[in-house]
Amino acid sequence: MQQYLQNKKGLVQSVFDRVYDQYDLMNDFMSFGVHRLWKKSLLNIMNPAPNQKLIDVACGTGDIAKIFLKHVNKSSNVTCVDPNKGMIKKGKEKLDKYKNLTWIIAPAEKLPIADNSFDFYTISFGLRNTKNLNKALGEAFRVLKPGGRFLCLEFSKIQNQNFENFYKNYSKFIPFIGKLIVGEREPYEYLIKSIENFVHQEELIDLMSKNNFQKCTYRNLSGGIVSIHSGWKV
Repeated sequence: MQQYLQNKKGLVQSVFDRVYDQYDLMNDFMSFGVHRLWKKSLLNIMNPAPNQKLIDVACGTGDIAKIFLKHVNKSSNVTCVDPNKGMIKKGKEKLDKYKNLTWIIAPAEKLPIADNSFDFYTISFGLRNTKNLNKALGEAFRVLKPGGRFLCLEFSKIQNQNFENFYKNYSKFIPFIGKLIVGEREPYEYLIKSIENFVHQEELIDLMSKNNFQKCTYRNLSGGIVSIHSGWKV
């Protein structure tokens, strides 16, 4: 499934080239810090055991890897993948004390990873930025071991009409916040458009099923501002 906005030549790359240096700070401002609770919820659902291997795709600056390694007392290995060199650089600096991390520059649609390699695949606020959802999901399925689990944390569709109206009004201010904090408003205009255009919860469940995942479920957080989708490679 092609995503029109993300297929505009160089658009997504340009967006993240312009914001990576203040990426974490802006995430805190936009979500009032709640994105950290969402990511902890993802790890709680995952509940990994020591020595299980994780691939975190669209890893940004490594938030999921950090939480994962703390959860397993640094006894596992994490492969962090992101298409943006700046994000990878920032992540390496932030997590330089962690020695069991591998960093790879690559898109979600074409992972330079062997088949059946990982116990868990996570992608947080990154599936929305891929050019082709089916290719990204197909790669996720390929690199997971049999019995492995796919987990996606992503902006979603709010279920309550009044809350949705409030959120839409708030979203109009996000580009202004971006201009104030990062000095750029255009990347955050893209952010709002990409959220509006992304598939809803049940559509993503359907795409996961079509890409061979089993026992597909999702859980809404914060009234559906985001959701966590889960599927298994059986």
